Amino acid sequence: MAKKDKEKLGVVFSTDPNFNYSYEEETPTEDSPKDRQQLRVQLDRKQRKGKEVTLITGFIGKKETLEALGKLLKTKCGVGGSVKDGEIILQGDFRTKALDLLKAEGYTKTKIAGG
Repeated sequence: MAKKDKEKLGVVFSTDPNFNYSYEEETPTEDSPKDRQQLRVQLDRKQRKGKEVTLITGFIGKKETLEALGKLLKTKCGVGGSVKDGEIILQGDFRTKALDLLKAEGYTKTKIAGG
């Protein structure tokens, strides 16, 4: 199934030969200033077979900026991870180190949440 087929909105099938599917357009978001970002750093084990991951959520901005931040954190912590669905995932418990790195980068409203 083509990627565009998965993104069709509200129509399963149409018999109208002149019907055109409408697609959601991704609107590029602007990066919010670092000192106004309210990032949350938490430990997560749900749906991960008991493995711990550090989850960083609450980022508002462009996908490219989030991916660059994720790469920086993975490199500085020396671990694997990923960036998807607007979240940064680091393998292992790196809450305090990630918090320190984020504050050093200028994300001053960052805090450790729950966990």
